[in-house]
Amino acid sequence: MNTITVASPKPLDPLDEATSLEAAVSARALGPDILRALAILLVMLVHLPEEATPLALAGIRPYGWIGVDIFFVLSGYLIGTRLMAEAARRNAVDFKAFYLRRAFRILPAFLLVLAFYAFIPFLRDAPTMQSDWRFLTFTVNFGLDPRSSGTFTEAWSLSVEEHFYLVLPVLVVFLKRRATAIFTAFLITTIVIAGMGLRFALWQNEVGPAAEMHAYRAALAVYLRDVYYPTYNRLDGLTFGVVLAAIRLFKPLLWERYMPPYIALGLGSTFAIAALVIFSIRGPFAETNLPLVLQPLPGAVVGFPLFSAGVAFILGALLDLQPRIARWHLPAISGIATLSYSLYLTHKGIYHLDQMVFGRSNLQGLSGFIIYFATCFIVAATLWFVVERNFLILRDHLLPRSNRTG
Repeated sequence: MNTITVASPKPLDPLDEATSLEAAVSARALGPDILRALAILLVMLVHLPEEATPLALAGIRPYGWIGVDIFFVLSGYLIGTRLMAEAARRNAVDFKAFYLRRAFRILPAFLLVLAFYAFIPFLRDAPTMQSDWRFLTFTVNFGLDPRSSGTFTEAWSLSVEEHFYLVLPVLVVFLKRRATAIFTAFLITTIVIAGMGLRFALWQNEVGPAAEMHAYRAALAVYLRDVYYPTYNRLDGLTFGVVLAAIRLFKPLLWERYMPPYIALGLGSTFAIAALVIFSIRGPFAETNLPLVLQPLPGAVVGFPLFSAGVAFILGALLDLQPRIARWHLPAISGIATLSYSLYLTHKGIYHLDQMVFGRSNLQGLSGFIIYFATCFIVAATLWFVVERNFLILRDHLLPRSNRTG
């Protein structure tokens, strides 16, 4: 990696360059935005009660939790690309600038939503909530038991992302200066295999006994707490996203030769479908109505890396197809992608408010679905314009444009 020169990459986050929603939408790369929009819509759908889910979406809703894994792959690719390009260009990473950029991007909207939950209890979408310090230190995903901490649990994935931001810059600098290609491949393989082994052990020792005793609700809570939420079990998507970034940056001819878009799409779709098939096998939970997020042993061990690898191949294909699909005029997709972070932070709380305002009985069927999505987008757009957009403008004034990486 030391001998490779990488050209300054085109900004991958249009919010760096655009300060209006219209400008942000027009600046976005459509390929990644298709995945980003799909991811947030899946996450919103999985948190929508069955009675407000249209029949056409009822079969998709149980799989909505995979939207988080799509986000992880995108994040691994985008952040990995920026850091590795900077390290190759400057032989170093500006840690201070990187963390300031991420703080301006992530913290303002997050802290505002957290403040609403902390200081206005009736806005909480569940009776219980973890201590504020767990959210402020991004440790909410460790020991998170949904039975005793139900409000703002979606912050678990932000904790995973923050841990990723802390570790990746250091790892990139180390690999740039010290590591060989063989060592890097060994490290990547170790991360994936270790994650599979750890999930296997935790499922066998923690989830399996509860399932054998038919304590299925307890099994779900233990699975989420010990297997699903912790950072060390959710590195698959981030890892495959970083690997995709490294290959496309440092071995572009190799990728172009062996992974043209039709092969990458085919391979990625095969992996993703295979993972969904594995996820759909309920095993000891076949007779329960528990959510599909509770995975039997095969899904918990193999499903996550298989699905993440599939998304990475699909993302690579979409990036190669960008010159073609850029001609498509799909402002709705780019708009949803632009608002995805605000939507992620607020969608669970908004449905709770919808229930308070309209009444649960009025949130049935298609009307409930429309009310939910309409109010979510109204609140998310407000949060984007009032908070996200203004802090990005402030960041642009405080940080030199050449040093911004997302």
